Amino acid sequence: MNKRILLVEDEESLQDIIKLNLELEGYDVSAVNNGKSALEEFAGKRFDLVILDVMLPEVDGFTICQTIRLENTRVPILFLTAKSSAEDRIFGLKIGGDDYLTKPFNLDEFLLRVQKLLKRNMSESAKELNTFGFGNCKIDFQSFTVTSIKGEEIQLSKREMKLLRLFVERRNEVLPRETILETVWGYDVFPSTRTIDNYILAFRKYFEKDPKDPKHFLSVRSVGYKFVA
Repeated sequence: MNKRILLVEDEESLQDIIKLNLELEGYDVSAVNNGKSALEEFAGKRFDLVILDVMLPEVDGFTICQTIRLENTRVPILFLTAKSSAEDRIFGLKIGGDDYLTKPFNLDEFLLRVQKLLKRNMSESAKELNTFGFGNCKIDFQSFTVTSIKGEEIQLSKREMKLLRLFVERRNEVLPRETILETVWGYDVFPSTRTIDNYILAFRKYFEKDPKDPKHFLSVRSVGYKFVA
C-alpha cells in the first residue's frame, strides 16, 4: 500500500512541485492550502506523514502540529517553512515536529528526509505517551481514565483528556487561555475563557490535595495556566 502524505502548503506553484515529486516517488499525496482544511483533512483520513508550512491562512502550522499531537503522537510531522530562526526551529521541534527544513531547500535532501521519516519504526517511537504519573495520581490517555489523589479511578471525556495531554506535554510552561482554546477547542469554536476555568476546577478536585491551594494546576494572573509536576 502506498504511503499517504498530507501536504499543507499555501504557495500554489511550490505545492504543485512538491506534490508532483512526491507522487513520482510513489506516495499518495493529499494537498491543501490552508490550516482549516488541513485539520479537516487530517481528521477524516489516515496519514503516514504530515508536511507542514508554518505561515498559513486561517490556522498556522505550529497550531496544527500541536492540535494533531493531542490526538496522534505517532504520525511524523515535517515542517517545511521559510521561518528559519533558531527560535522557530526549536519551538517547532519542541511542540511535536520530527524534522524541520527551511525554504529554499534542496529537493533531493527533502525527499531523503521524507523517506527516513516514513521508515521510522512507529512501535519504537519514544514520543508515544500512553500514561503519565505525578505524585499519587495517574493519567491513562488510552482508556481516558485517571487515578485521583484519593485513589479513585475516574472516567474523563475526550475534551478533558486532550486538555490534560496539552498540560502534560507543555508542563512547567505558562499556557495563555487563547492558546488553550485554539489548540484544544479548535479554530472555529469559541467557548468563553470561563470554560477553561471550569475544567481547571475539576482537575484540582481530581488531583490536588487541597484544591484551594493547588500545587500542580496553577493560575497565572491575567494570562492563563501552568501545570507543574
